Amino acid sequence: MRVTSARLAILDAVRGGQHPSADEIARLARERVGHVTLQAVYEALGAFTEAGLLRKIDLGSGPARYEDRVGDNHHHLACRRCGTVADVDCVVGAAPCLEPTESYGFAIDEAQVTFWGMCPRCQAAET
Repeated sequence: MRVTSARLAILDAVRGGQHPSADEIARLARERVGHVTLQAVYEALGAFTEAGLLRKIDLGSGPARYEDRVGDNHHHLACRRCGTVADVDCVVGAAPCLEPTESYGFAIDEAQVTFWGMCPRCQAAET
């Protein structure tokens, strides 16, 4: 993989963010290096994810997000109101942390769990 200033800025944006979306990553990368197209951001994110440098998180609502915490099968907490996402370590035991009642012959190596609720800031805003 070729190293460019744009790709380094994209990696830094993911590493410095809190599970940023591609749009947020593009904005942060542009602040650092100037012009970076959204297409270039998506291409770099795809390459980094494929290489195992980043993990793409699809929470099922809103845009995909990205993180650099890979390979440890952690899970996520997500706020229903503001969209904040936080990491949470495995629920119980070693990866994949959860075991289905039936594997249907699959060799399971990962479980993705998202715990939904409201973050402390949104809870405080309700009172």
